[in-house]
Amino acid sequence: MDEDQGPSHIAPHAIPKRTIGDRVTGFTRTLTHTFCTKDGWLGDYDYGFLFRPNLPFMRKTNRPAVFFGLNDKMPVLLALILGFQHSLAMLAGIITPPIILARGAGANFTAEHSQYLVSSALIVSGLLSMIQIARFRILKTPYYLGTGLISVVGISFSIIPVAIGGFNQMYANGMCPVAEDGTRLPCPDGYGAILGTAAVCALLEVLLSFLPPKYMLRMFPPIVTGPTVMLIGISLIKSGFQNWAGGAGSCADANPSPEYMVCPNVGAPHALPWGSAEYLGLGFLVFVTIILCERFGSPIMKSTSVILGLLVGCIVAAACGYFDRTSIDAAPVASFMWVHTFKLTVYGPLVLPLLAVYLVCACEAVGDITATCDVSRLEVEGEVYESRVQGGVLADGINGILAALCTITPMTTFAQNNGVIALTRCANRTAGFCCCFFLIIMGIFSKFAASLVAIPASVIGGMTTFLFTSVAVSGIAIITRGVPFNRRNRFVLTAGLALGYGATLVPTYFATFFTYSGNNKSLQGFLDAIELIMETGFAVTALFTMFLNLIIPFEYEDIDDQSVEGLPTGVVLSHSTKEGAAAGMVAEKGSFSASGVGSDDIRPVESGQGKTVKEA
Repeated sequence: MDEDQGPSHIAPHAIPKRTIGDRVTGFTRTLTHTFCTKDGWLGDYDYGFLFRPNLPFMRKTNRPAVFFGLNDKMPVLLALILGFQHSLAMLAGIITPPIILARGAGANFTAEHSQYLVSSALIVSGLLSMIQIARFRILKTPYYLGTGLISVVGISFSIIPVAIGGFNQMYANGMCPVAEDGTRLPCPDGYGAILGTAAVCALLEVLLSFLPPKYMLRMFPPIVTGPTVMLIGISLIKSGFQNWAGGAGSCADANPSPEYMVCPNVGAPHALPWGSAEYLGLGFLVFVTIILCERFGSPIMKSTSVILGLLVGCIVAAACGYFDRTSIDAAPVASFMWVHTFKLTVYGPLVLPLLAVYLVCACEAVGDITATCDVSRLEVEGEVYESRVQGGVLADGINGILAALCTITPMTTFAQNNGVIALTRCANRTAGFCCCFFLIIMGIFSKFAASLVAIPASVIGGMTTFLFTSVAVSGIAIITRGVPFNRRNRFVLTAGLALGYGATLVPTYFATFFTYSGNNKSLQGFLDAIELIMETGFAVTALFTMFLNLIIPFEYEDIDDQSVEGLPTGVVLSHSTKEGAAAGMVAEKGSFSASGVGSDDIRPVESGQGKTVKEA
């Protein structure tokens, strides 16, 4: 080689270090291009893709939309639209728990306190979602806080049955006030006890986050988490359906007091008896609208179908005179956290049930983060993935503590936004931060929260019944995807669900089990805790399936080379797995089966005709 043809330097050229002036200049250029040019605001994105309905006579395009990765540059307008879409997708899930817990089935708050809780829930969800999306490394440690994905957080539905059971107990033992005629009065101290206990119990999830994810999955495999999540949804459907028929408070009782002979009460506009055809029709209108949006809607309509159903129901209810404007007119223009505060205490009987709630939240977080990585086209195994899981669970636990200090019940990672990512093909964190911005704005303007609180119960019921059933279906999906239906697993599920279903359908079955009536408050609190957890169906199922999963081994006929239920054709188990009867069957290397055991012994058929589990 001639001298003039070779490189002049063997070592790589040194890259000059950027000065502060260079950094400022580069940042200014990026900012100018983003906000001062057409390309920065609009780009070349096909905005029609988001709004094009799926009608039978319309031609469907075969060209997929552009996929925006985690840190890709995207137009400002698109980020705002998709961020708003994410906020609408999670809006129903955020406002439902505070509305239910503030009404007759919970703390019986006034409209003013109910509006405050809804406003604070939106603000806290926006602020705490930023922690998950931003992702921070803890100084001088290998641990992270947050996932670095569009992992938005909202109020956990699993707190609702526990809180309702706690309020029932507090009204029964005198901690919450009751009128002479038996009507429940507002109970801020009871709500404060739930918040204080939740803040303490959240430390369990913080500790769990420092366990390697594989051990966490071994402790809480799909055969435990699936039926638990399913029963959470099933236990909530009763509340949703009661609201659908008119209300879940005193007006739904068999023998209501004179003030509650109609729903919501005798002084409300267009009040009707519980179960009236008008109430059922309003809820059904919401339900049908959700179905129509899913069938004929554009991508942006499909991911916000629940909110659109709520909007249609509100329009019809307002036109027919069901809305009470008094609370909306009386609401302040703006609100923020700590406008109302509650005395934080620890209520002993709630400790065990809330520990179970945080165990469920940790399991849900692992599953939701994995799903978010998958739809975001990121790896779902390896060190980076495991650090995202660890950071997400840690943020979930810390968010639970911060939420309680901000007067809101436990927060958890939401799964419904994964559908938005899949539909819109956008996993960009910029859209996630825009979502947080819109949630905070919605919460600050308290007239918006007042309008949500004033929505008739039947409209809320049509929406929440759909939402709660989707939670139950998510539990079924966990079971079908992660639990091989062999004899052993069917037995574990049957035994666990038998007790859980029983406690859900007959929640007072354990009320007379203990006969202690002494003055020892510590003993009475401990007995109340046992009673509360035994009357919480999903907690009973979680504990019992976890216990049975550990002690019941696999039988030989459950592990067959030729036919293993739950595994794809062409996948067999090695001889060593048969000898270990407690081993489980799983989907791919590094994941965990219904029994929580690793998949090192799963191998493909040597003939080459079958597929590996991961390929299948």
